[in-house]
Amino acid sequence: MPLHIRPATPADASAISAVIIQSLQQTNAADYSAALIAQVEQSFTAERILALLEQRQVLVALLDQQLVATASLQGNVLRSVFVAPGGQGTGVGRALMQALENLARQAGQMVLRVPSSITAEGFYARLGYAKVREVMEGEERIIVMERAVPR
Repeated sequence: MPLHIRPATPADASAISAVIIQSLQQTNAADYSAALIAQVEQSFTAERILALLEQRQVLVALLDQQLVATASLQGNVLRSVFVAPGGQGTGVGRALMQALENLARQAGQMVLRVPSSITAEGFYARLGYAKVREVMEGEERIIVMERAVPR
């Protein structure tokens, strides 16, 4: 099964939304309350995804033509990195991160920042991201992590 990473299109919005919501409900729910998960889900409806496509460089990963992951770059900030639960631990997330780092390098970025969930902190740490600080956004604890863009 070859992995294919490409820029997202408006036609991907519903599938991106589904992957994110599935990941929130099945993976992030271990670290966050049901109320907070439901609140975060509202930021990732298909309509909201369409708006994000105008603001960020959004990538998707496909296995056998099925969208299994998404991630985006906004300036030097990595955002909305989600892999469907069935694809976690398979290298899909790592491949998406490498693709985003390539985009950042091409844009001349020197440092990448990611506002990590508690759930994803270990993933980013394994990729060389270091914790800079923690912030609270309402009930949500966010770990801000950084890494120099690989040259």
